Amino acid sequence: MIKMTESNQKILIVDDDTDLLELLSIRLTAAGYKTELAQSAEIALNYLDVSRPQLVISDMQMSGMDGMKLFENIHRTMPTLPVIILTAHGTIPDAVNATQRGVFGYLTKPFDSKILLDQVDQALRLTPGTTLQKVESQATWRKEIITQSAVMEDILTKAELVAKGDASVLIYGESGAGKELFAHAIHDASKRHHRPFVAVNCAAIPEQLLESELFGHVKGAFTGAVRDNKGLFQLAEGGTLLLDEIGDMPLPLQVKLLRVLQEKQVRPVGSAQTIPVDVRIISATHRDLLAEIGAGSFREDLYYRLKVVALTIPALSQRREDIPLLANHFLSLLCAKYDKDINGFSPDAMEILVRDSWPGNVRQLMNIVEQCVVLSTAPLISPVLIHDAMQKEEKEGLVSFEDARKHFERDYLVRVLKITAGNVTKAAGLAKRNRTEFYKLLQRHQLDPSIFKQSQH
Repeated sequence: MIKMTESNQKILIVDDDTDLLELLSIRLTAAGYKTELAQSAEIALNYLDVSRPQLVISDMQMSGMDGMKLFENIHRTMPTLPVIILTAHGTIPDAVNATQRGVFGYLTKPFDSKILLDQVDQALRLTPGTTLQKVESQATWRKEIITQSAVMEDILTKAELVAKGDASVLIYGESGAGKELFAHAIHDASKRHHRPFVAVNCAAIPEQLLESELFGHVKGAFTGAVRDNKGLFQLAEGGTLLLDEIGDMPLPLQVKLLRVLQEKQVRPVGSAQTIPVDVRIISATHRDLLAEIGAGSFREDLYYRLKVVALTIPALSQRREDIPLLANHFLSLLCAKYDKDINGFSPDAMEILVRDSWPGNVRQLMNIVEQCVVLSTAPLISPVLIHDAMQKEEKEGLVSFEDARKHFERDYLVRVLKITAGNVTKAAGLAKRNRTEFYKLLQRHQLDPSIFKQSQH
């Protein structure tokens, strides 16, 4: 079971020795940290499916999965989450091997409390958004990103890390997944936040106009150019420029963009003079740029100039636990916009939302909710309104357990428990299984429903 104490910085401690678990909790709580305790690596992974601490401290030798295997699982999905390993049988080669593989710290038991607290302090100082800073940060730079997904939280952690510098960022994601929202969040978390954030959709502007739009033009440069005009690079001076749908930029313009990024200066259309620019570049695309490079439609040198750091935003269908949260968030905003008094969604209506495939992602969900709010005359959004707004029959977005592949079974259970906040009866109903069978599935994957209830508080 997970035990929680009261503080701001969250540290997950993992050890099958309950006495040591309690001792570590006492020491860290006394130092002002919030501790969450797991008696096995499997329970720790269950917790990480629900919430993201700032640090993990794990014993090396445990029954079942050991500390290094736990680290590998964490590092695969949350590479920015620091892990400290404790062991009673440490050697220098073991420590070197662990740190080379990415473990933040490696301590041999019995360990000195001061050394442990020093390592904890170092790890947390390297982790963005801890304690009160995190609360304030979430109320500002990431306030528009609504999520309870552990995967999204890890991406947000990476976004906050990259925001500290000026490295170019390439954001991948399907249309409507929220790429521009992430770009704006990175800008708001950066030292450039007081300067302009400017976005341009490279696919929405005709090729002959895009160069002028980006770099500006001088009077007489072409028919209709009756005055000098600043381009978006100049308008974003000191701030951030988002090049949305960069994969659709014409090849001739890619050459000119690469020159601007290399020389940090623009030449307006029709001008013989260059103008220095100081702009942070974030680009976004739904295309596979490596495939585009192979097809000869995207420059490899530009790709590597833009992709210093890459972030991939998951589709809404890959984070279904966020659907009820987002739907209710949009409902609240739209009820205020249209002066409607709607209390929520009927259970059947919410089930339709959760099961849909959402090819249009978050943008489509917001549009559906808006249509329902506009047309609703009742205190709850009904399934009929949802169906009409979608203009199609309900279809399954979550596959049945009979058809689900074994590899994805645990992920399925985690998502269902998140959606129902750990309510086993509702979760079993959503999965179309009886309670007895559903409990057997939970036991098979060592999933504790109470963890998902705690995550809602």
